[in-house]
Amino acid sequence: MLAIKNLELRAKIVVQGLWNGLHRSPYFGSSVEFAEYRHYSHGDDLRYMDWKLYGRSDRYYIKKFRDETNLRCFLLTDLSRSMTYGSRGYSKSEYARTLAATLAYFLHLQGDAVGLMTFDDEVRDYFPAKNQKSHLRQLILALERPSQARSTNIQEPLQRALDLVRRRSLFVLVSDFMAPLKVLQEKLPLLMAHGHEGVLFQVLDPAEQQFDLGQAALFEDLESGKQLFINPVQAKERYQERMAEHNRQLMSLCDACGVPFITAPTHEPVEKPLLDFLRRRMQERNSGRTKQR
Repeated sequence: MLAIKNLELRAKIVVQGLWNGLHRSPYFGSSVEFAEYRHYSHGDDLRYMDWKLYGRSDRYYIKKFRDETNLRCFLLTDLSRSMTYGSRGYSKSEYARTLAATLAYFLHLQGDAVGLMTFDDEVRDYFPAKNQKSHLRQLILALERPSQARSTNIQEPLQRALDLVRRRSLFVLVSDFMAPLKVLQEKLPLLMAHGHEGVLFQVLDPAEQQFDLGQAALFEDLESGKQLFINPVQAKERYQERMAEHNRQLMSLCDACGVPFITAPTHEPVEKPLLDFLRRRMQERNSGRTKQR
């Protein structure tokens, strides 16, 4: 899939896979809420007939439904130098761009408003949330632009979100999170306290997870430029321990904020983490409605 060079075409194809996956979900098709009754007319779907009301009134009534309030979503996408790493013929950045473009296209088809922030050591592009075809094209073009910066600064997009976005929105943060978590620990709870929702997609290459990097060699930090001579065989155990602890803290922070944390390893199809998120979201909404009733 990532071999397709055109990002918009790539997103369209992945969206088709999302639709197929969601149609197999027991929660699909239940994202509407009851609004009011109207009199039955010949040809109406009898599944929506309220038989209890008929028993009380001896008249036929159909339940009318309304769509949920359209979602406002902002895609915060990390395009820093650490995201350029890839051991499978494509980079984490290409995977993250595809994930973000697919979600943007999917939400656009749903009638939702989508905005975008791309960032590295600063915010590079910012687009407010809209639902227009021309706007979607602008978002995808922005996702295709290469970034020249080295470092990751998550504080910039999160602070910009707090400053600019007043209406309740869903913030989707796509990154490898290969950075100290202090800023995220400060800003993520603030974002949720302002009434927003969030989800974190962690994009990692399998080689980063397993640290299977072959023989001892001189390695360069993509963001700092610092070079270190490392023997992967000797360093593997310590590296995996530190990586596991870093991710444990990240997941603990998300749990404390009520924010879904979804791993997106680059050897898996892009639609897999997206389906995980969308199914979880539909399940939570249906569970909430059941409790309310």
